[in-house]
Amino acid sequence: MSNPTAAPAIPGERVLTDLDFARLSKLTDPQGESPLADVLAAADVTGSRAIQPDVVTMNSQVEVADPHTGRCQVLTLCYPRDAAPTAGRISVLSPVGTALLGLRAGDKAAWQAPDGQACQADVARIAYQPEAAGDYLS
Repeated sequence: MSNPTAAPAIPGERVLTDLDFARLSKLTDPQGESPLADVLAAADVTGSRAIQPDVVTMNSQVEVADPHTGRCQVLTLCYPRDAAPTAGRISVLSPVGTALLGLRAGDKAAWQAPDGQACQADVARIAYQPEAAGDYLS
């Protein structure tokens, strides 16, 4: 059974690097019942050197825009130990973090907040992606 806070189906597939996939697989529920497990199960996995620069990978800085207000903010997708939401460092295990993982610039992220509210954000651009900067090990 899927978790109700899983990232909803968005047109287009999610792409993950093989390193991100391996590391994130260690964070998932052993029963495979988590939003992150759902994303991992459906993702297209590719090599770190082959990932396109417009894909949200781990440690990417992503500019997102609220589709209703147009308000933009930059979020960094990180591992749980590095999360600092007030500083814009969003854990991949959070609903918004899982929703962003593997999307491309131009895609729409959608998730359910812990209070049940449906949320969305447009992936406006990738401000920084480690792989595009030549960092294949972050």
